[in-house]
Amino acid sequence: MTPPHLTDLPIRALTVDDLRHCADLSEDRGWPREDHKWGLLLAAGHGYGMDAPDGQGLAAACVVTSYGHTHAGPELAAIGMVLVAERYARQGLGRRLMIHVCDDVLRGVPLTLHATPYGRPLYEELGFATTGRAEMLMGAFRPDPAPPQPDAVSVRPAAGEDIPRILRLDTEVFGTDRTHMITRLPAFADRLLVAEDHVGELVGYAAVWPNMGTHVIGPLIARDTAGAQALVTALAATTDRPLRTDIDVRHEELLGWLKDRGLESVAFNAVMTRDIPGLPGDWTRRWAPLTVAAG
Repeated sequence: MTPPHLTDLPIRALTVDDLRHCADLSEDRGWPREDHKWGLLLAAGHGYGMDAPDGQGLAAACVVTSYGHTHAGPELAAIGMVLVAERYARQGLGRRLMIHVCDDVLRGVPLTLHATPYGRPLYEELGFATTGRAEMLMGAFRPDPAPPQPDAVSVRPAAGEDIPRILRLDTEVFGTDRTHMITRLPAFADRLLVAEDHVGELVGYAAVWPNMGTHVIGPLIARDTAGAQALVTALAATTDRPLRTDIDVRHEELLGWLKDRGLESVAFNAVMTRDIPGLPGDWTRRWAPLTVAAG
C-alpha cells in the first residue's frame, strides 16, 4: 500500500553522516555503492534527501555542487545522483525533490546535469534542454604500440606547488571557479598528473580515482588530442583495474583511440542545462568531467 502523503515527506539536508544510507540507496537501484564518490560529493557539495517512512534509510536523495560563488549566488550548479528507492519509485518523489532543489534552493541559478534516457523526460518537463552528450567507456586499457608524441609536452606527477596552476587552468577551461572541488583531488584521486609544454607552461592535467572495481579517469583537461592521449596513457600505466571515463562526444578522435585501446561503449548520457544555453568555458580542452554527478 502506498504510504499516505508520500510526496509530503520533509526534505532535509544530507551530511557525510548519511554516506552509508546514500550508498545503500545506490545499491538499491542496481548502481554500484560508490562510497568513495559519495564521500566527495557530500563534502564538496550539498546533499538533499527524504527519509524513508518505513525507517529504512533514505527514500530519495540527490547532490548539488555549486561553482563560482558571487554575492548573487553560484554562477553554476550541477545536480547529480538523483535516486529514489525502488519501493517508492514512480510515485512522484523524484519530481518533488527536483522541484525543491531547482525552484527553491537554486532559484535563478544556471543549472546542469547528466541525464540517463530514463530521467531525461522529467528534466525536460522541469525546463532543462539537451546541450551536449557524453559517452561512457569502460574496459582494460591496452597501451598504444605507437604511443602519442605530443609536440614538446611532458607528463609528470603533480606536486603541491602545481595546485595553484591547476586551479588557474581549470577555471579558464571550465568557465567558473571550482577551487573547493579541485583542491580535494590530491586526497581523493590515486594519481594526479600534469602536462607541460617545452617552456614549462601547464597545458593539461588529469586524475584517476578508485570507484569499486574500476579506476575512473576524470577530470581530463588537455590542449589537444595528443595531450589527452598522453595523460590517459600515463594514468593507465599506474593501474591494473579496468578504466572508466565519460568523454564529450565531440572529441571523436579520442573516442576512436580509446576504443582501439580496448575500452568499450557502455552508455550515453545527455548533458542538460537550464537557464544557460550551454556549459561555460572551453569545451575543446575539456575532455572528461571529474564525475558526471558534479558536472
